[in-house]
Amino acid sequence: MSLNLPYPWLEKPWAELLREGDRLPHALLFTGEAGIGKRALAHYLAQYLLCEDRTKASQACGICDACRWFVAGNHPDFRLLQPSDLDESSEEAESGKKAKKKSAVIGVDDVRELTDFVNLSAHRGGVRVTIVAPAEAMNTSAANAFLKTLEEPPAGAVFILISDHWRRLLPTIRSRCRVFPLTIPDAKVAMKWLSEQSVVNPVLHLAHTGGAPLAAADDANAEWLPVRSALLEKLAEPATMNVLMLAAELEKAKLDSSLFVDWLQKWVYDVISLGLTGVIRYYPDWQDALQRVAPRGHLLLNLMTELNEAQKLAHHPLNQRLMLEGLLFAYLDALRGQDRRG
Repeated sequence: MSLNLPYPWLEKPWAELLREGDRLPHALLFTGEAGIGKRALAHYLAQYLLCEDRTKASQACGICDACRWFVAGNHPDFRLLQPSDLDESSEEAESGKKAKKKSAVIGVDDVRELTDFVNLSAHRGGVRVTIVAPAEAMNTSAANAFLKTLEEPPAGAVFILISDHWRRLLPTIRSRCRVFPLTIPDAKVAMKWLSEQSVVNPVLHLAHTGGAPLAAADDANAEWLPVRSALLEKLAEPATMNVLMLAAELEKAKLDSSLFVDWLQKWVYDVISLGLTGVIRYYPDWQDALQRVAPRGHLLLNLMTELNEAQKLAHHPLNQRLMLEGLLFAYLDALRGQDRRG
């Protein structure tokens, strides 16, 4: 019994990894947009490295003790380092470990526990594999502690880092990893896969997510779709927007702030793009609404920088409503030609 790649668009990057053979570095950094399968590829590689079938060629065997333990989530030579607030019921969550306290970051204590693991001898006499996802979730203390392990890696230790925002990583961590970028899949391949998942109108949902098929599948079935629609409706009518009321309504949805910022970023991008080039990237189904704001799109160029900065802190804002009010007021001020930085 062999294991096929979970997604068809991963065939090319997997072939590139296989060509490395024994030259595979001790630390890999998978980069690329969210929702393109970086985590799935990392787990596929981890199982392949831990598989004990000496005749395996391009896939883990799926039947040896190591493969069975890996699938069950209890291989003694594998660790998944991730924030404890991730859904532990998901396939990506580490099985069998209960978080002591929910956190959106990877802390220094987590890295210290990992250091103890990588410095032990492998239980099965092979490699010890660690996946860090997302790597940018390490706070400063954790990142510095992890850097020490990368600088003097124990023999047989392999690290696979996953990052949607690799520029947020310490440059010293990036420099000690082989960066392995994953690109947005071919649109035809992505649409075919989405159709096989019974996603209606895959073209539209791929647009909403910038071409990322896994994110597009989530977009098609998300419970928060009415919340996004309500926000976009208000953004399309800035003259009548009540910022305080809108921020309060958004807060009631109890969603991660990064979602709101992401929707704002995509809306502002489309307004600017439509005004300057006539092209809509993310919200083609909102063309009429975007056209109402597009004539003033050039006024929003500076706002993109503020939104990018907000996204860095969006996973754990001190006060979600205040953050939303600030960004919405900034949107209105920009459209009025008022530069708040002045």
